[in-house]
Amino acid sequence: MKDFNQFTDDELVKLYREGNNQAFEVLLNRYQSKVYTYIFLIVRNRELTEDIFQDTFIKAISTIQQDRYVESGKFLAWINRIAHNLIIDYFRREKNENTFSVEGINFDIMNCTRFSEKSMEDVLSNEQVFTDVVHLVDKLPPSQQAVVKMRFFENLSFKEIAEKTNVSINTALGRMRYALINLRKIAEEKNISLEIK
Repeated sequence: MKDFNQFTDDELVKLYREGNNQAFEVLLNRYQSKVYTYIFLIVRNRELTEDIFQDTFIKAISTIQQDRYVESGKFLAWINRIAHNLIIDYFRREKNENTFSVEGINFDIMNCTRFSEKSMEDVLSNEQVFTDVVHLVDKLPPSQQAVVKMRFFENLSFKEIAEKTNVSINTALGRMRYALINLRKIAEEKNISLEIK
């Protein structure tokens, strides 16, 4: 029996296209947390993230089965681009549904700060910041990575994080504090702006 974990992304795509479903499962396991995190950092809503996440992999499957996947050795970038396009489609739909006319004057509540925390433009301009944050989190020590992901991506309380990682609440809080210090430090070293609009 082959160990598909040793295969490259492009080899797995080729095997899946030839009918090997296990090859796609390996790809899914390899990238699901990164793709989920990427989507969540932009949309900030777990339910919506799950919907877009599922749509992303459905679209990926369909593209591969139609033999339209171009091998480039960058499967993660390709699948994140699918997710990104689906996110933009979602915000465009929302914007159109939330635009209505009052006495012949078009009024867009998506871009009115009284009705919306962020305009679509702000959300999209923040996308690069969120992408950078995902990459920066990957550079943290594993214990700090775990706390950041559980707190921000899974919305767990520090009590829940402490229980899940078998440490005290103070240790969990300490790890988060060091993670944030390290994120800022790495961002400064790499000259990355983490300012959210």
